[in-house]
Amino acid sequence: MMSHLRRIFIPLMVLVAVIMPAAWQVAHAATTAEELAADSHAALHRLTEGNPLAADLSRRAKAVLIFPNIVKAGLVFGGAYGEGVLMQGGRVDGYYNSVTASWGLQAGAQSYGYAVFLMTDKAAQYIHDTHGWEIGVGPTVVVVDAGVAKNLSSTTLKDDAYAFIFDQQGLMASVSIEGTKISRIHNP
Repeated sequence: MMSHLRRIFIPLMVLVAVIMPAAWQVAHAATTAEELAADSHAALHRLTEGNPLAADLSRRAKAVLIFPNIVKAGLVFGGAYGEGVLMQGGRVDGYYNSVTASWGLQAGAQSYGYAVFLMTDKAAQYIHDTHGWEIGVGPTVVVVDAGVAKNLSSTTLKDDAYAFIFDQQGLMASVSIEGTKISRIHNP
């Protein structure tokens, strides 16, 4: 039994040791504020072009947090990191990072992007007033997947924020933003 576990565990450890440095490098690919803003604008455009509900929310939102490239890796213990922008009134209103730590049955790495549409003045102000926002605490965030999207329309919008996960690539089974901490950064 123990030798069987070693045959699985050792290759997984090697995989994580190889993937983690590469994942960290990808997460820091946008080295300047201008590059981060351009990457974020492009990611939002891809999302809204391919998703009519996201396009509608984008037009109605008071502000939008866009993280174009989050990198997640783990083997039992894992983490995710990425940087993005807060857009308000069609312009970049601040730079933010997204950090998640997790543990449990997990192995692999992946990258993805996400956007949070802040629908109320209260939700947009909360981002400005806090030194770090943990998703799941503060404004109510609904993660929009295929099931939620079927029942959501401009007349049923009632929550503070709606999040879309997009551009998923990699070897992990799922993505969650619950427990993610978003903090303002001054020099991306």
